[in-house]
Amino acid sequence: MFSLRKTVLSAVASAMIAGSAHAAFLVTYEAPGVVNTTTSFDYKGVENFDLRTAANNQTFTTDFGTASDPITITGSYTGVDIYKADLWGGAGNTGNYAVTFTTGGYTLNLSAKDEDDHSVPVTYFGYWLSALDQGNQVKFYRNEIEVFSFNPTDVLTITGGCPNAANPYCGNPVTGENKNEPYVFLNFYDQSGLGFDKIVFSENPTGGGYESDNHTVGYYTSITGNPLEVPEPASLALIGLALVGMSAVRRRAA
Repeated sequence: MFSLRKTVLSAVASAMIAGSAHAAFLVTYEAPGVVNTTTSFDYKGVENFDLRTAANNQTFTTDFGTASDPITITGSYTGVDIYKADLWGGAGNTGNYAVTFTTGGYTLNLSAKDEDDHSVPVTYFGYWLSALDQGNQVKFYRNEIEVFSFNPTDVLTITGGCPNAANPYCGNPVTGENKNEPYVFLNFYDQSGLGFDKIVFSENPTGGGYESDNHTVGYYTSITGNPLEVPEPASLALIGLALVGMSAVRRRAA
């Protein structure tokens, strides 16, 4: 763990010199149909929701499968709906996925500790973001201070417009349904090395639902995928998706 701590201290010093938490974040996206990250890690974990009960407004704690690892990552979800896989969500069209239909959304609180019970940073979050609409929003926090936000309402540099028969990101990659919206795995890297300890997911209810799966967290050692230029304060968006009218009809805010 000495080398990790040395790396973290170096990253912290660099971040202090840079002086901008927002500028430290990098977002990339994986190839069409990829439902897990291709990033490599010092430590990581994944929550795929398949062992959760399909029900609304759930609160639970997960170790992301790291219970027996040298680094244990703990996540506490509050207010999340869990649905069974359907055309809008569920990586590989199997198991369960997380969703919210409200502006209040749901929260994921994060912490990670080594074998000596010392806190270590979480610098990466990634997820399979399905049926992406212009109401989806995610915010990252460190010590209750917002350090980054992703809001798909400003730019369409991520995957190209939908519907588009030639665009492999349009529609559920397994069933071929819902060609009006893109499906993509996103990687969020905190390059400051300071990490984050809370993520809030919210949805404009007029847009539909915010579906995602394969929530991946950890300390990354490589950056993969196609980089996405994010203007400050951070926003990623999908203009040109004629989704406003149809999304409210085709979703079910159960």
